[in-house]
Amino acid sequence: MAVYAQDVAVHKKPDQSPLTEADLRADRVIAQGLQAHFAQWPVVSEESGLCLGSDVAVDTFFLVDPLDGTKEFIQRNGEFTVNIALIDAGKPAAGVVFAPALNELYFGAVGLGVFKQDASGTRPISTCALQPEQTLRVMGSRSHGAERLQQWLAALNRPYSFVAAGSSLKFCRMAEGAADVYPRFGPTSQWDTAAAQAILELAGGCVVALDGQALTYGTDRPVLNPEFMAWGDKSASWRS
Repeated sequence: MAVYAQDVAVHKKPDQSPLTEADLRADRVIAQGLQAHFAQWPVVSEESGLCLGSDVAVDTFFLVDPLDGTKEFIQRNGEFTVNIALIDAGKPAAGVVFAPALNELYFGAVGLGVFKQDASGTRPISTCALQPEQTLRVMGSRSHGAERLQQWLAALNRPYSFVAAGSSLKFCRMAEGAADVYPRFGPTSQWDTAAAQAILELAGGCVVALDGQALTYGTDRPVLNPEFMAWGDKSASWRS
């Protein structure tokens, strides 16, 4: 937030995605904290640590995006997050998603439940069941896959509303029952989705690739995820 309050210097990584001092500072803080408290598990971060796409499979590791939504950070719309997931046997077993500018924290773990903390306190959250005649509340990206998203929306056989949001907040809004579906057409990386997938699935939702298979994670898997559908009501995913 100290960087956010200043003029933000933006650099380009080799893939031309933006990078700021906030990405690097947050990465250092998170790496130090995880090493201090959970030294038995390695860390894979967008900015440091182990690499994805290797030949070595690690059963349990942290998957970190120290600043998800760098474009939102640069534009100062508040919709950027810090994502930390614990991956176990290919699945997100725990997740933390923090939106510093909004003072909203989502956290959960298998066996412990899932919660939101904000100015009003801490409370458990859950998704909403999707009713047959209900207007479908669709979340979407501000920056990616707009043309294919419009095609998908045009093919719906039910009324819908649409709200754009940045970063992993789209998953979190579904986890607290404020939206129903997030169709993702366009690239995402493992660290973009893991923590938020943990939050959504612990709240009752699901995230599946377009072929219906669960979205999974691993050091021996490609960096990029397949395109996917995130649903607040997991029983609705088969109808996608």
